[in-house]
Amino acid sequence: MAKSTQKPLIADLEATPPVECPCGQARRAFLVPGNSAASIHLVDIKIDPEVHYHEQHTEIYYVLEGEGLIELDGEKSPVKPGTAILIPPGVRHRTLGRIRLLNVPIPPFDPADEHFY
Repeated sequence: MAKSTQKPLIADLEATPPVECPCGQARRAFLVPGNSAASIHLVDIKIDPEVHYHEQHTEIYYVLEGEGLIELDGEKSPVKPGTAILIPPGVRHRTLGRIRLLNVPIPPFDPADEHFY
């Protein structure tokens, strides 16, 4: 087995400054040159998040805290801590409720791949 040429990365998401996003506030890690695998975001959902979609990347959501709904192409399903959601490219989505979640975009998040309708 060949040894990887990539170096491991470690992030303290709680210490990472948040940025505004259509969902609320996101603390993003692993958005660095040379990483083409995935990024990870700690997201605090706002009261009225915007419906959006991505053409290029898949997202995996994992609910850490709170309860509410996930809206996927207009269909709403309940979510609570421990719920995992896989969102393929092209699916219009948003999360409703006071929720904190981990979001894993694959490949890493690119703001140019955030689309609204």
